[in-house]
Amino acid sequence: MGVTAKISIKKGLIKPMDEIQKTLLEQVAGLHEMPAGAYNIRANGKSTDRATTAHIDIVTKTDKQGIDIVIKPGTKKESVHIPVVLSESGLTEMVYNDFYVGDDCDVTIVAGCGIHNSGDADSRHDGIHTFYIGKNSHVKYVEKHYGSGDGKGGRIMNPETRVEVGENSFMEMETVQIKGVDSTKRLTSAKLAENARIIVTEKLMTHGTQTAETCFQVDLDGEGSSANIISRSVARDESNQIFLSKINGNHRCKGHSECDGIIMDSAKISAIPEITANHPDAELIHEAAIGKIAGEQIVKLMTLGLTEAEAEAQIVNGFLK
Repeated sequence: MGVTAKISIKKGLIKPMDEIQKTLLEQVAGLHEMPAGAYNIRANGKSTDRATTAHIDIVTKTDKQGIDIVIKPGTKKESVHIPVVLSESGLTEMVYNDFYVGDDCDVTIVAGCGIHNSGDADSRHDGIHTFYIGKNSHVKYVEKHYGSGDGKGGRIMNPETRVEVGENSFMEMETVQIKGVDSTKRLTSAKLAENARIIVTEKLMTHGTQTAETCFQVDLDGEGSSANIISRSVARDESNQIFLSKINGNHRCKGHSECDGIIMDSAKISAIPEITANHPDAELIHEAAIGKIAGEQIVKLMTLGLTEAEAEAQIVNGFLK
């Protein structure tokens, strides 16, 4: 493990986080206190605290909002946390974060955004995360989105993730959005080199009149590359979801895309797959299933003493685990 160096951003001007911001941090990054290892905390449009290690550097961009995260070759068993929290109504921002992961690394990166809006104006966070992953590396990337607050203003998040996976490298990506986000467009694109792999797991729930659009595009460019894209979603009330998945097999490769959705009340879900084989040895599969909770499942749980609402909640929670 590298030695951690704590860096204060704008010394003397940092305000301690209030309880709302602390709750948001806990929801999107699992943080009760500042983490070990490298981190950058962004609150209400500004970096408020940062730490680097001997192997991981974080540098503020000079041409636009955002940071560069540089992970040296050979870095093992280290983590980076870069959560964003917004607690001011009406705040809008666009952030660019670039990750440069060297060869022979094994790291975990935890991102995510939490918005608390108790006002009438919309609060919005848009972010583009770009990953350049070297050879023979393993990157686990976790991104969670969460909204809270009883204001009339919207809680809007539009995350985009761009990934270039080098030879023999493996990218694990977990994205979670379970509560409180009124509108989101989630874009993920990946290009894979020889023997590179990517697994993406999405868990999504919408309610009220919320809208969510998810789009995956994977280019399997290298021989022996593979992708597995899995989405599980629940749409409740009058919410609307769209799932788009596009896999291009450009060499001898394997690609799999799967969308499972539970639809409830008056909600709508659309799944739009596209698989394109541009090589005779490309093996591509898409699966999609959308349906309501089976009545017998609810009845079975109700015989164990649960109410209908409790039975329904237990089924949904189990589906999204």
